[in-house]
Amino acid sequence: MSTLTIVMYHYIRDLANSRYPGIKGLTIEAFEGQLDYVTKRYEVCSMRDIVDAVHGRRALPDHACALTFDDGFLDHFTVVFPRLVARRLTASFYPPVTAIAQRTVLETHQIHLILAVAGDDAAALARRVRALIDARGDADLPPAAALYATHAVASRFDGPDVTFVKRVLQKGLPPRVRGDIIRQLFDEYVGIDPRVVARELYMDLDQLRCMVQHGMEVGGHGAEHVWLDTLSREGQEREIARTVDFLDEVYGERPRDWVMCYPFGAHDATTLDVVGAAGCVVGLTTRVGVARDLAQPLTLPRLDTNDLPRRGDASPAALEAQRG
Repeated sequence: MSTLTIVMYHYIRDLANSRYPGIKGLTIEAFEGQLDYVTKRYEVCSMRDIVDAVHGRRALPDHACALTFDDGFLDHFTVVFPRLVARRLTASFYPPVTAIAQRTVLETHQIHLILAVAGDDAAALARRVRALIDARGDADLPPAAALYATHAVASRFDGPDVTFVKRVLQKGLPPRVRGDIIRQLFDEYVGIDPRVVARELYMDLDQLRCMVQHGMEVGGHGAEHVWLDTLSREGQEREIARTVDFLDEVYGERPRDWVMCYPFGAHDATTLDVVGAAGCVVGLTTRVGVARDLAQPLTLPRLDTNDLPRRGDASPAALEAQRG
């Protein structure tokens, strides 16, 4: 194997005409341009191909590429799926159990929608988050100013205020506190019944099964979309057990040699032990890079869609830098 490029996608939609045009997603035109680029320069392979390569049953082609779609969004059924079928391409999809089975908007996606509505005024949203933290008066909470100093650091794709909002609401506060604050912000900024939002946001089980019947693959993405490395071993085992049960529902049989996509890319040694014991063979992270071998198949790197050119005739120079 020379290289394996795994591309990670989330929102893909007609952004300008959607309910949330400010969400950080890919336009349909840009997605089709990336498919043009990928099919020109790579051989798209399935996760089954990668699993077989891990087991030594086959070799991957030169310039192998796999397309992965996280979070179970309805975009993946209405926008992505028909375009893949039209091009005779395969891909794998990673829905969190709760989003599909319980039709509830996960906290991480509530944060995305809050940020989308806030738009360019992320500084005002960050101030509102700080005010809500300080208003609680919890003795065991650090001051909002201290949290801001810790978390307001620009990341690859976000400025300091957006990074602060994401980090403090995803992980930086106790679960009960951040849950309360997220619900209040969701009411203030989004103001739509979460049950309505969930129906618009996520696929359902029948749609997942339809994609499988047409050659797509579904893998694990946890139950609650939490940072697995923050959980005890027992907590991680519960998350993975629910994941396996859900894949059983999708496929109609217990999964074997399945693929795990870690929420937020978060995992630790316990995670790898737990998923391996549950029959997982390939694990997908958010570590940026291109795989040169399959020696560590439970921690494969991926490229974000933003790393990929958006035109079929684009230069591959940007991706060459990722190969190192």
